[in-house]
Amino acid sequence: MTERHALYPGTFDPVTLGHLDILDRATALFDRVTVAVAEGGKATLFSLQERVALLQQSASHLDRCEIVSFSGLLVDELRRRRIGVVVRGIRSFHDYEHEWSMVGVNRVLLPGSEYVFLLARPELATISSSLVKDVARHAGDVAGFVPPAAAAALVERFAGDRL
Repeated sequence: MTERHALYPGTFDPVTLGHLDILDRATALFDRVTVAVAEGGKATLFSLQERVALLQQSASHLDRCEIVSFSGLLVDELRRRRIGVVVRGIRSFHDYEHEWSMVGVNRVLLPGSEYVFLLARPELATISSSLVKDVARHAGDVAGFVPPAAAAALVERFAGDRL
C-alpha cells in the first residue's frame, strides 16, 4: 500500500493552537505529515529557525510528523519531497477565497497536486498569528491562543517594549 503523505505549509509566526489542531487532525488522516515552515518575508516576528524550533517543541507529542523549513515556491517543495497532497486550514470564507486562488495557480504549476482543506473548529476560528502578536505586543495574555512555548517566546520578544 502506498503511504499517504501530506505537506502542511505556512509561516507559523508564531504557531497557534489553531495550527496545532489542523496538524493533529491531519496526522489522523495521513500516514505522515511534513510541516513546511516558509521562510516568509521581512515582516516575520520570529526567525525561520525560531519558528521551526517553536513548532518542534509544540508538536513533539505527534509522531509521524516532521518539521522542516523551505523557501521558494510551494510546488517546488512538493516536487523535492515527492509529496502530492497539501493540507491547509480554513478559518473563514476569506481564507477559502485566498486558498482557492493559490490552488488554481499551484495546479497549473504542478498538475495532479491535491489540496485538502480542514475547517477550523469554531472555538479556534478567530485565532490568527497576526492577532496573537498584537495581543502580546500590548502585554495581553496569549495563553489561550498559542502553545506554551510560543507564549513564552512572545512574552520574551515583547518584554523590552514594556519597560
